[in-house]
Amino acid sequence: MPIIKSAKKRVRVARKASVRNSKTKRSLKGALKLFGKTPSAKTHSSAQSNLDKAVKKGVIHKNKAARLQRKAAAKAKAAGVKPAKATAKKAAPAKKAPAKKAPAKKK
Repeated sequence: MPIIKSAKKRVRVARKASVRNSKTKRSLKGALKLFGKTPSAKTHSSAQSNLDKAVKKGVIHKNKAARLQRKAAAKAKAAGVKPAKATAKKAAPAKKAPAKKAPAKKK
């Protein structure tokens, strides 16, 4: 058991990170297995999304995710799955320049 305050904190932080990482890994594994069993547009996008999240959280390396995405895309194409249409993000309206205040009146 650590005695030093910073070592105690590292134990707490490491425990939280391992729980978060295991949840991410579990959901990724489940999504990939589901896609493997029933390749469809919905399961394919779910697998892609989970891979991206795992990379963002640092659970898997980006090159591994790219390899798995490429493999999943090839499998989807072979199964005749049409890719889900990506929803285009709406362009943000142009911001208006702040109105200039009139100079204060002198009394």
